[in-house]
Amino acid sequence: MHPETLYEEKWTTRRILDLLAEIGLETESFDDVTGAVGLIRCNDDNGPCLALRADIDALPLEELNEVPYKSLNKGKMHACGHDAHITIMLGVAKNLAESDFVKKHKGSVKFIFQPAEEGGAGAKAMIDRGVMENPQIDVILAGHVQPDIPIGHIGIFHSQALASADIFNLTITGKGTHGAHPDMGNDPILAGAHFTTALHSVVSRNVDPIEGAVLSIGAFHAGTVSNIIPETVQITGTIRALEPEIRNLLHKRLHELVEGIAITFNVKNDFSIVEGYPATANTPAVSEFLFKTAADLLGKDRVAYRRPVLGAEDFGYFSRMCAGAMIAIGCGNKRAAAPLHSPRFDMDEKALEIGVRLFSEAVRRFLTGGL
Repeated sequence: MHPETLYEEKWTTRRILDLLAEIGLETESFDDVTGAVGLIRCNDDNGPCLALRADIDALPLEELNEVPYKSLNKGKMHACGHDAHITIMLGVAKNLAESDFVKKHKGSVKFIFQPAEEGGAGAKAMIDRGVMENPQIDVILAGHVQPDIPIGHIGIFHSQALASADIFNLTITGKGTHGAHPDMGNDPILAGAHFTTALHSVVSRNVDPIEGAVLSIGAFHAGTVSNIIPETVQITGTIRALEPEIRNLLHKRLHELVEGIAITFNVKNDFSIVEGYPATANTPAVSEFLFKTAADLLGKDRVAYRRPVLGAEDFGYFSRMCAGAMIAIGCGNKRAAAPLHSPRFDMDEKALEIGVRLFSEAVRRFLTGGL
């Protein structure tokens, strides 16, 4: 009911810190960024450290659901289920802290409540502030509620999980003129149209069809009236790839395409690529560990490996630093069927209890015998 968008999660951070302290965990927060860390040390902390990550930010979206727990913050909504992720990991912390877990195991469990997953690279901000150390994290796990998976079911990426996500920006500058006299100018719209057409050959004719990659234009702005050829065209779009090598190839081919357009149409191009999140890849051994844990708890028929998707997630910053895996927690039913990022997103809250059970058991098994 109290969603806050990226790097504004002050109320959320305070609430998390209060609950962690109430449970009895060591806590850490930061002066210059939102987010919180909780730590459980076993009586013998000379052992591995397992981290559990939850993202905490909401989206700038007006909620359309009429439910008792509807957002109270106008224009903001937990439309990606991050409030569920917070709840699950707080539940795991409470579950472990109130049991004999600390006496029976060696090592530690670190809970990372990170801000700004929705475009703000909050995972990187946490890493830059040392959350991977003291104690050093050996394995990190995360979950994401998923309405396209029925309640009671779990989806796990075996290795490739989510794509890298970069933005390209192109400004084409020609020479404006009257639409009745195109020979008197230099048409940037024509150049932009050829760029748009050629763009869609980059993946289809340069990338192995088995690999995951996509280039999409999201905006094409040019001109103001019907009879004037404008001076400039502005084009922006997204670059997605599952493998770093493919990501680099797409960058290279886009630069070459832009250079070719400039020569062919005698225009000037201002082109840039803004690098975003890296691809997220699960460690196969961790995925297999979680698969067995989930199958033992829920039944083999309720756990399945998922194909990678070309959406992006900043968990990739964590999974590059150590072994780790992200899983999908089914939260859909006939009532809660709207997709993530929809103003009508809702979830079956039985997913919270399932998430707590699953991650609690994963912690116990990992600190007992490893992967």
